[in-house]
Amino acid sequence: MGDKILPDDIRERIETSRFGPFTFQVGVDEREVEMLLQRVADAQVRFLSSPLSQVANRLEQEVLVSSIFSTNTIEGGTLTEEETKDALALDPAQVQAKEQLRAVNIKTAYDLAQKTAQNPDWLCSVDFIKQIHAAITDGIPHKYNQPGLIRNNPKNIVTHLGDTAHGGRYKPPQDGSDIELLVNHLVAWHNELATVGIPALIRAPLMHYYFELIHPFWDGNGRVGRILEAAILHGAGFRYAPFAMARYYMERIDQYFTLFNLCRKRADNKKACPNTPFVLFHLEGMLAGINRLQDRVNAMVRLLLFESHIKQLRDTKEINLRQYAILTQVMERGKPLPIDELRRTPWHEALYAKLGDKTRQRDLSRLREQELLYVDEKGFVWPGFTRSK
Repeated sequence: MGDKILPDDIRERIETSRFGPFTFQVGVDEREVEMLLQRVADAQVRFLSSPLSQVANRLEQEVLVSSIFSTNTIEGGTLTEEETKDALALDPAQVQAKEQLRAVNIKTAYDLAQKTAQNPDWLCSVDFIKQIHAAITDGIPHKYNQPGLIRNNPKNIVTHLGDTAHGGRYKPPQDGSDIELLVNHLVAWHNELATVGIPALIRAPLMHYYFELIHPFWDGNGRVGRILEAAILHGAGFRYAPFAMARYYMERIDQYFTLFNLCRKRADNKKACPNTPFVLFHLEGMLAGINRLQDRVNAMVRLLLFESHIKQLRDTKEINLRQYAILTQVMERGKPLPIDELRRTPWHEALYAKLGDKTRQRDLSRLREQELLYVDEKGFVWPGFTRSK
C-alpha cells in the first residue's frame, strides 16, 4: 500500500435535545477504496488531457440537461429529457407549469453551485446549503416547505424516509433546533475533513449521505444533497462528472436508496467502516461517468473533424451539393434511420424532384464508396465517422 489516504477515523458525536445522539464518521475502509480512488484520479487526468476545449460548450449543455432530468426524475419529476431541454430554453417569463419550474430551479441551483465552488478558498457553509435549497424550491407549492428554511415538525406531523423495499423506514430528526444543530456540525465536520486532507472523492459522498440522514428540509432534500456532493467535487477540480452523477444514481435508483439504509444500519450495529458501501458506489459512479464523458468527447471531436472533411470535399467538388445535403441531414438527425425512410423524407425527395432514379442511386453509392456514409446489416444509414475501423 502507498501513502496513507485516510487519517485515523475522524468522528464527532452530537447530543441533540430530542433526537438523541447523532455521529458523523468517515467510516471508510482505506484498503477497499484505494484502488478505485486511483482509477478515478487516472481517468480524470486522461479526461482533462483530451481535446475538451473544442467541444466544451456542447458537452456542458448535454451534461446539464441529462443531470437535471435525472435528479428531477429521482424525486418524482415527470418531464422527459427532451421536455427538460425545452423547459431550460424557455424565457423565464414563459415558465408557468410546475414541472417546468422544477427543472429551471435545478438549473439555477447548479449555476449557483458551480459559480460558488469555483472560488479556490470556498468551503461549504450552512448559508450555501440554504441558498441551494431556496433556489430549488422557489415557487414550488408545498403545504409546509419554505425555501431556505429548516424543517420543524409540528407534533402531529412525523417525517419518515425510505420503505421496506429499500431496507426499511427511518425517522430523521423532527425538531427544528436539533436539525439546525446537526446541519451546523455537519458543515464544520466536513470542513475539518477538508483541512486534514481527506480527498473530495471521499468527502463528497459522506456529505451527501449524512445530509440525507438529517433531511433538514420539508422538500427538495435529494436534489440539494446531490448538488452539495457535486459542488464539493467541482471545487476540487472535477468538471462535468460531478453533475453527471445524477444519471448514474437514477439508473441505479434501487441500489442508491438501499445503500442509505444499509450504511445507517451498519453504523447502528457498530460495524467497522460502515460507510464503505456508499463511498464505493459513489466512486464507481464517478469512474463510469468520467469514462462516459471521455467517450462522448471523442465522439464529438470525430463529428467536428467529419464536418470539416465533408465541407472540404464539397468546396473541392469531390462531392456535389446533393450529397453534402444528405450527409448534413443524416448527421443532424443524431441517430440512424432506415434507408427506405431516408428516401421518403420530404427533403430527400425535393433534392431529386427533377432528377432520375439513377442519379439518386449514383449519389448514394458514391457516398458509400467514399466511406462517408454506410448502411448496416439492418438497413440503417449512418454517417461514416461512426463506423468502427
